[in-house]
Amino acid sequence: MSKIAIAPMLDWTDRHYRYFMRLITKHTQLYTEMVVAEAIIHGNQERLLGFDNAELPLVVQVGGSNPNKLALVSKVCQGYGYSEINLNVGCPSARVKSGNFGACLMQEAGLVADCIKAMQDSVSIPVTVKNRIGVDKQDSYEFMRDFVLTVAETGCNKFIVHARNAILSGLSPKENREIPPLKYDYVYRLKAENPQLHITINGGIKTVAEIKTHLQYVDGVMIGREAYHNPYLLNNFDELFYLIDTPVKSRIEIAYAMLPYLEAQQQLGLPLHKITRHMIGLFHGCANAKLWRQTLTTQMIKENSLSVYTHCLSILDCVGQK
Repeated sequence: MSKIAIAPMLDWTDRHYRYFMRLITKHTQLYTEMVVAEAIIHGNQERLLGFDNAELPLVVQVGGSNPNKLALVSKVCQGYGYSEINLNVGCPSARVKSGNFGACLMQEAGLVADCIKAMQDSVSIPVTVKNRIGVDKQDSYEFMRDFVLTVAETGCNKFIVHARNAILSGLSPKENREIPPLKYDYVYRLKAENPQLHITINGGIKTVAEIKTHLQYVDGVMIGREAYHNPYLLNNFDELFYLIDTPVKSRIEIAYAMLPYLEAQQQLGLPLHKITRHMIGLFHGCANAKLWRQTLTTQMIKENSLSVYTHCLSILDCVGQK
């Protein structure tokens, strides 16, 4: 199982971001945005689930609470070639709550177990869970432990735990990522008491040093917003965490390597800024990073031109933006 993963993030971890990240790290586990089961059943499946094989290994995260529908959706996802299916039991948004899935499901461990069992019975790939440490006032270690152990009775042995409580009323999704205090000790204890489970920790993790510290106590680390805003952080992860000796690309090499993809997507009629918006952080912390950001936002939206992109690359290349 993967040691390092990039979290599923709505409107961020789409297929274009994932393709871009595969130029930086080949082995870090990637996740889709959460896809609602009803949307897969009734919507455009290719638009919702399609991906480039270069993105593999890739986990699809689904949202729902109906075992039969989740079983059907799991079959569809396996047919697309995903490496794993993850059930969202952590999103605190009001829309998700009204649909009876996401973090509110932590209050219905038996139902989650039924969902996981139905999904497992319909596919041969792993089915996993991403959850919080608690919901509203139910935020004790024992509450989280009991939830996990109830679901684990199905044979599910991988849990990604966001080490914050979810507040379903009164906080926005953004505030839920920042205000409830991080309780890493809950996740550490869960692993210590249940060594048979594969436990990945998530929440507020930004540096390699932090990742290494967490890996002393758990099996995996999931990075969220930092992987989006500072993607080059992961440039040596294949060697560092997977012991795979692969050449590390410079930032400018990654930017050039995106050209064929950008050209192909433009020929399909996709506005280029839909892709380049995910690349804004590539030169984070470098001189002339502002030029890169402005080019990929204002100019690309205005002109939708590859020549604008390549002109910016030539400038950065000349001044040594590695």
